Amino acid sequence: MNKFSINILLRILLLTLSTIAGVWVWSTLGPVPGLAICILISMQIYGMYYYINRVNRKLTLFLESIRYEDFSIRFSADNKLGKSFQALNHQFNEVLEAFRQTRAEKEANLKYIDTIVQHISIGVLSFDAEGRIELINPAAFRLLGIYRLRNISELKSAHPGLPELLLQVRSGNKILYRTRLDQQLSMHAATVRLQGRLVKLISIQNIHAELQEKELEAWQNLTKILRHEIMNSVTPIVSLISTMQDIVEQDISPGTDQPEAIADLHEALETIKSRSKGIMNFVNAYRDYTTLPKPQFTHVSLKDLLTSVSNLLQPELKQAGIYYHYQIEAASTELHADVAQLQMVLINLVKNAMDALEQTHTPAIHVKAALQSPAQVFIEITDNGPGIESEAMDKIFIPFYTTKKKGSGIGLSLSQQIIQSHGGQLKVSNTGDSGTTFLILLPVR
Repeated sequence: MNKFSINILLRILLLTLSTIAGVWVWSTLGPVPGLAICILISMQIYGMYYYINRVNRKLTLFLESIRYEDFSIRFSADNKLGKSFQALNHQFNEVLEAFRQTRAEKEANLKYIDTIVQHISIGVLSFDAEGRIELINPAAFRLLGIYRLRNISELKSAHPGLPELLLQVRSGNKILYRTRLDQQLSMHAATVRLQGRLVKLISIQNIHAELQEKELEAWQNLTKILRHEIMNSVTPIVSLISTMQDIVEQDISPGTDQPEAIADLHEALETIKSRSKGIMNFVNAYRDYTTLPKPQFTHVSLKDLLTSVSNLLQPELKQAGIYYHYQIEAASTELHADVAQLQMVLINLVKNAMDALEQTHTPAIHVKAALQSPAQVFIEITDNGPGIESEAMDKIFIPFYTTKKKGSGIGLSLSQQIIQSHGGQLKVSNTGDSGTTFLILLPVR
């Protein structure tokens, strides 16, 4: 027999004796002493009820701890009452420990997922049917160019029309959105139901680089085809013209009685030959665009890069009467890049600026390099020339397109290809009322 049963029997025995004693005292000594014995009996009955009801109180406490997720409670106070109480307390403690471990694993998983969401380069945001933001990560802030967002409607100031697009896009669909900075954002929507509420999840990716890469690949393929077809057509023409010139000079000219006609024919053949060779040279000029070698990456100081280019161009700038100034705010920054290719890009951009300043009275070029972020550096080349016409702005990086009389249309497209191969971007914009700014963005590795 366990201690709980013994305690119950002792309490029943004591209650029986107290009842007998109470009856004797009431009949012998009167109601006052008997009333005292009745109070004592009532206390004993309450004590036995409280003692017997211990299991119910324990169960209530157990359920409350689960309800309020308080798994720090331990059941062991009444282990001395016998094996049945020990077993019950042990099971309660085991269940609470299982709940505690489950909650700890859940919190760890949520923390892990939150850490991933906060560190991935893909923007993630979620909002409810009213547009209230429930989750947004730093990548989404960066891609959208904002620093805080409480409701999707607040995007109107920075991105007019975007809130309506996000609210209307259906689950499983994608939309393309172009920002004011000409970034191409791909947004994919998904809808989940949380506790009866519909929550829309939006993932945001900047596909500007991918689109540029595909565009570049398309132009390269087109250039290869054009070069192949033109060379196949022009080469035999040049060969035939040389043969015809030999025939005219050796077989026809000595015995002819029409020297003027022969001279005209000879001049025409020479002109055709010259233009054909010009076409061949023109086509060969684009061979570098389609066969640009892969960058040979080395560590290069940003300061050394700009200084070397500036020193190289300084005599030409001075001779042209152009004021030139360069500023480096991140002098200690190092790039992982192909020095020769980046020098080629900078020289080309500065020379383009020089060409744009031919009709400017006080020509000036300013070059600035600084950190855009801890992981990105920017280089600006700004001139105070007439700027670029809006019609030409969208075409300026297209191969073969040029606004110069003697331009080949390959310099800027080749520069863009080099910057893209370095994992960066090359952008252009007009500066105020006059002038042009070329912006190079490069990763810091």
